[in-house]
Amino acid sequence: MTSTFQGIEIGKRGVQAHQQALNTTGHNLTNASTPGYSRQRVEFTPFEPIYLPGLNREETPGQIGQGVVVERIERIRDQLLDKQIVAQASSEGYWAARDPYLRRMDQIYLEPGQNSIRSKMDAFWDAWQELSIYPADAAPRTAVLERGKTLIDGIHGRYQELKRLQVQADEDIQLTVQRVNYLSTQIAGLNQDIQKIKAQGDNPNDLMDRRDLLVDKLSSIIDITVDQRDPDEFMVHTAGLILVQGHIGRQFSTDRGIDTEGYVRITWEETGQDVQFRDGSLAALLDIRDKTIVDEIQTLDNMTMNFVDLVNEIHRDGYGANGVRGNNFFSEYPFVTNVNGNYDRDGDGAFDSSYIYRINGVNALEPQAQVGIEGVITLSASGGNIDIPYYPTDTVTDIITRINNSGAEVTARLNRDGMLSLKGTTAAPVNGVRVNPDFVIRHMEDSGYFLTGYAGMLNAQGPEGAYDWGGADAVEGLRGGALNYALAPIAHPSGWIEVNPALVKDPSAVAAGFGENGRAANPGNGDAAAAIALLRYAPVMVGRLGTFDDYFADAVGRIGLLGEQSERQLKTENDTMKQLYDMRESISGVNVDEELSNMIKYQHGYAAAARFITTVNSMLDTLINRMGV
Repeated sequence: MTSTFQGIEIGKRGVQAHQQALNTTGHNLTNASTPGYSRQRVEFTPFEPIYLPGLNREETPGQIGQGVVVERIERIRDQLLDKQIVAQASSEGYWAARDPYLRRMDQIYLEPGQNSIRSKMDAFWDAWQELSIYPADAAPRTAVLERGKTLIDGIHGRYQELKRLQVQADEDIQLTVQRVNYLSTQIAGLNQDIQKIKAQGDNPNDLMDRRDLLVDKLSSIIDITVDQRDPDEFMVHTAGLILVQGHIGRQFSTDRGIDTEGYVRITWEETGQDVQFRDGSLAALLDIRDKTIVDEIQTLDNMTMNFVDLVNEIHRDGYGANGVRGNNFFSEYPFVTNVNGNYDRDGDGAFDSSYIYRINGVNALEPQAQVGIEGVITLSASGGNIDIPYYPTDTVTDIITRINNSGAEVTARLNRDGMLSLKGTTAAPVNGVRVNPDFVIRHMEDSGYFLTGYAGMLNAQGPEGAYDWGGADAVEGLRGGALNYALAPIAHPSGWIEVNPALVKDPSAVAAGFGENGRAANPGNGDAAAAIALLRYAPVMVGRLGTFDDYFADAVGRIGLLGEQSERQLKTENDTMKQLYDMRESISGVNVDEELSNMIKYQHGYAAAARFITTVNSMLDTLINRMGV
């Protein structure tokens, strides 16, 4: 049976529903500029009628409606678009974090320029050329020393700037990991609050907006995927594992190790397992610190080590104005003090490795002569060894070129005396971890006779005659004795190399000429200085680059290309993200005009419901106060 006061109840529901709709519209308008806010829409539904299907009911036609109620307040989101944004944000974050570092590296190189290393090295070669013309004068010797010190200062400066940039990247990594831990904790806390509110039958729209905003921020830092298949458990995955599961937010930790040269490595706090990120700003910082800057330091070290070794090789054979020979122009500091290069790598108290940088043959070779023999040279390479075949019709130059283009961590050249010289280069990381020292020849083997009888390096062919660094006294398998190999240097020679203090103290010891038959060079002999000056254009094999000019040209091109790639990629990612954000804004953003239109609509609905109550009230007044009069 219907109630006399049913109209009042219908009007009340209408007033309440439209008032709630007006409040929601006001909430939308006031949050129009709030980051991450999604507009909310009120869903009206008719209240349940009086008579539902059943066996007993009053004999009245149809069902009697009871007004309107708010079924739910729904936020407007496109989940597919949200997934696209989360997937794309990590790529934008990667390039946004990488670009400033590459710009800074471009500033460090200053190539070409008056204060660049190249200009200082050109001045160094010019000083030697001047000394070769006036070997008897003291002024050119002083100029050689001063320009040598200026060049070394420039090399030190570039190394220190790169190291500072690496330290800055390491600090940014630590701060970024803290940010990730904070975000995962906040998302987990919101998950817990959201689940509690949903259990009460409500929609926690503002909390879900806040969670989505945190997820967006997290997705720009690391590559993540969001799993909402279980409505009761919001999950975030990264690096193949779960980062957030419901109210549980896992954490990352940072610790320092020898294998990372004192820089932090990122691990899961619970298990200590290393984490490998594929994208996002954190992955960019790790790549910058552990790959891009490391590669640049290695390249600088390689150039420096070759430069120092080549200058010293000639300078040791020359005589100074004081009649003394055998001095290095640059100070060299070997990694080990043992004359055979022996080193205790595993720390058990016994020598187990041989740290040798350069090995020379004892036979002078003709570059264009065909070797007339065949075999396979095996040299160390990243992650293992590499085979380099040679054939009877190959010339010595052909074999040297093949070695240098093979990808081995060894370069080859003919020295000033025409003897084959093999040098260890910088070592590539193995599985992303730097475990090997630089400038160490790890393995050298020949199935034929090129490295044995022809070049005069190894005593025997095959595995039994191979040189391998993984044992003590490996140099005993080499021909020629101690004069034909050099020990590996202390790490990062570009950071510590210097002009020999003995020459600075006595400039007359700077060598200018070669002697003959064991006699000192004549005062007017400038052959040694000329030989050093010619290194400027000689194919000295700085790593896999032929000359020092090749090195500087490659450095300029490499950094320029990296910067250009980063700038273009960042612009592309920014444009892509802008399109996605604009699409989401068109769906979820607050349109002020639309909200004002809704506000007028709800205002009229509210007024109509209030007017309905007034009318029913007037009817009830007639019924109650005027009947029976």
